[in-house]
Amino acid sequence: MAQLDGKVVLVTGAGRGIGRECALLAAREGAKVVVNDLGGALSGADEGEINPAREVVGEIVAAGGEAVDNCDSVAEMAGARRMVEQALDTYGGLHAVINPAGILRDKMFHKMDEADWDAVLTVHLKGSFNVCRASINHFREQGEGSYVLFTSTSGLIGNLGQANYAAAKMGINGLSRIIAMEGALKNVRSNTIAPFAWTRMLASIPVKDEASARRVERMKNSMRADQVAQLAIALAAPACDVSGQIFAARGNEVFLMSQPRPLRGMTRLEGWTPQSLIENAFPALRGSMIDLGATESVFTWEPV
Repeated sequence: MAQLDGKVVLVTGAGRGIGRECALLAAREGAKVVVNDLGGALSGADEGEINPAREVVGEIVAAGGEAVDNCDSVAEMAGARRMVEQALDTYGGLHAVINPAGILRDKMFHKMDEADWDAVLTVHLKGSFNVCRASINHFREQGEGSYVLFTSTSGLIGNLGQANYAAAKMGINGLSRIIAMEGALKNVRSNTIAPFAWTRMLASIPVKDEASARRVERMKNSMRADQVAQLAIALAAPACDVSGQIFAARGNEVFLMSQPRPLRGMTRLEGWTPQSLIENAFPALRGSMIDLGATESVFTWEPV
């Protein structure tokens, strides 16, 4: 049985990469799809090219599905509202939003300028707010709706040169969590996915040494966008009752990620001072502290 029969799904950034695979799979699973993609470069700049969303719509229609393209920007609330209105006007409904749209402007933090910070936060975090805010009341009124938002291990674990991206992606986890909590009584769900997949976003990361080259080649061959799409469509499906969670998708592996909870506590009845914290508390807690290793120090094995 198709998981999205009779449903309408909006997929952002759906002209390429993970978004494209989500749109194609959603259609194969029976959904009518609004295929959104602004087009342009990975940095967010306009390249003046034909919008790739139309190509994805063509593939869906050629395979017997239903889809319509949309060229608005998730970074603008007016654009997000037009996406939702297009779904309602074209197909008479909207049941899920899958939002992998994003850009990269990587730079070490001490070299990062305000424009690079603002651009990434606007597309990723503000963009997630925009598409959710534009659709939330419709979901609540119909008593059904699912958000599949995208986080990153760059935020969950850490990655050099991505302070802007990491901050935005961690913010999305907080947004998703509150949407899930507030939407529980209205059957509105929200989850996030940290994807491992070879896309033009990963292809843009500089390869500086032999170890990096091997890691990139491994990602290219073993972690595909269509594998991430399987999890995204499952979370969007009405048969799924999962909400408020953070997942990672890596090749054929799916991980449920931890969320911040107290690891260990210490009490001093007379109260703490800076000196007693430095001399007593921090040494006692050190064994439970998280090191500064990047993502590859946590996922140390080959993708399956």
